[in-house]
Amino acid sequence: MSTLTALARVQAVASGTAQPIATVRHLHVHDHPLVLIPLAMAGEANAPLAAAVGTGPSAMRLLVVEQPRNRDDRFAFFAALAEELVPYLDSFATETEDVPIDRGKDVRQRYVDAPQIWVPNPGGVDFLRLLGRSTRFRTTDGEYPVPAGVPLLGRWLTFFANSAEVPGSSLLLTAVQALTLHWATGQSSAEDAQLGALLAWIESGADAAREAENGPVAGPATDPDFDNRVLAPLIERSAPELTEVIRELLVPTWDRMWRTLNVLRTLPIGERVRSRWDSDRDAFTAFAQYVAEGGAPQPRRDGAVAAAARLQRLENAAARYAVQRAFDDPLVLAEYRLTGAAFAGTVTLANPDRIDDSGKRPVLRPRIMVHTTEEVRVEPGTSLTSPTRPAQKAKVISINPAGDGRDVLLELSGGMGRKLVAEPGSVPAVGERLVLTTLSEAYRPGGTLPDPAETPWTHGGPPESAPELPAFAPA
Repeated sequence: MSTLTALARVQAVASGTAQPIATVRHLHVHDHPLVLIPLAMAGEANAPLAAAVGTGPSAMRLLVVEQPRNRDDRFAFFAALAEELVPYLDSFATETEDVPIDRGKDVRQRYVDAPQIWVPNPGGVDFLRLLGRSTRFRTTDGEYPVPAGVPLLGRWLTFFANSAEVPGSSLLLTAVQALTLHWATGQSSAEDAQLGALLAWIESGADAAREAENGPVAGPATDPDFDNRVLAPLIERSAPELTEVIRELLVPTWDRMWRTLNVLRTLPIGERVRSRWDSDRDAFTAFAQYVAEGGAPQPRRDGAVAAAARLQRLENAAARYAVQRAFDDPLVLAEYRLTGAAFAGTVTLANPDRIDDSGKRPVLRPRIMVHTTEEVRVEPGTSLTSPTRPAQKAKVISINPAGDGRDVLLELSGGMGRKLVAEPGSVPAVGERLVLTTLSEAYRPGGTLPDPAETPWTHGGPPESAPELPAFAPA
C-alpha cells in the first residue's frame, strides 16, 4: 500500500466516506460490455453451478447446472454459455479500419471496436481461466463429443484470461479491482474484496457498507452456510426451485455490477487510456483472425521461449502502465514526488534560442532554470521528463541551493521541431509550473531470445509438437 493510499484510508475512516485516489479513470469502460457472474460448486474442482450473463441491466440470462457432478449437464451449461458469449464476440469482428505502419508506408487492418467482459472479482478470472483450460481441447466427435461451441468457448475464455494478466488491458476486468484503483475505503483490503461492501462505501459511506457486509456473495465461491443449508438439499432431490433460489442469490450482484460501471463512468477518462484500448483492439483482431483461419488451441503450457517472451511483454506492459498512470493523474504522480522520483517547480529563467555548436553540426539545446522547494534526489546528467511534454528530455546540468529551496538547471532536447528555432510553446516559459520526473514513456526494446528449435536442454529442449502461438495479449 502506498503512502497516499494509506492516508486516504485513514481519512475514509475519519469521515465515513470513501476517498478518491485518482482524478481520472485509468481504464476503458465500454458502452456495450458483457457482464458475467460465475458460480462454482463447493468441493468440486472447477464444477460450474450457475452463471448470470448479459449485455444490459435488464438482459440477464441465468444458466444453472441442476446436477453439477453430471458431465452432460456441465457441457450443456458450457454450450449455453457459448451461445451467449460467442455471438457477442462475433458482433465486433465485422467492421475494420486502416492502421498506418512502417511510418505511413503501409497499412494493416484492425477491428474498429473490441468486446469487454466484466466479472465481480479476481476469482471470476481464475474460474474463466480454468473453464477455458477444461474446454478448449474438447472435440465435437469421437468417444466423448461435446457441442460445437464448447471448444471455441474455451479458446476465447483462455484468450480473455490471459489478457487480464496484462497491466492496463481492459478486455477482461473485475469490478472490485476497478473500484479500488480509484477509491480508498476505511476497511481492509480483504474486506474490499466483497463487492457489496466496497460499492456501498463508495456510493453511500461506512454505515451502508456495514449493512452490505452480510449480503449475497459475488461468486465464484458460494457461502458455506448456504451450501449446507440450502444448496445441497436442493441438488440432492433435483428440486425445480433451484433456479429461482440461485436467481435470488445472483440478482443483487448483477445490480451492483451495473452500478459499478455507472460509478466508473462518472470519472473523466485518462488521456492514455485510448492508446491502451487500441492495443486491446489489436490483440482481439489478431486472435479473432487466428481463430477464423483455423488456428490450433492455445497449448497447455508455453515453451521456454514463448514463456520468456510473455514474461518480457508483461514486465514492459507493467512499466509502461505505471508511467502512463502517473502522467495522466497528478494524484498518482504525487506518489513519485514523495519518493524523490519526481519534483515540481517554477521556471525562473529560460533561454529558448540556445544553440550547441560543439559537435559536427549545430543543434538546438535550450536551457531553463527551475526553482523548487521539494527534495531533488537526482544527480547531474540525469534525464528527466515532464508529463506535459513527454517527447521532450530535460538533462540535469546542475543543482544549487537557492533561498527556500534549490535551483535546477536543465538542458532540453526533442519535442521542439526540426529547425534551429523552437516551435512556439515547446520550451517552458518563465513562470510556468512544471513537474519533472525520471519516469519515461520511451520505447523499451525487448531482449533477444533464441529460436524455439534452439531451446537449450536446460530449458526442456525444443518443443516436440505444441506450436509456439503468436502473442495475442495487448502490447
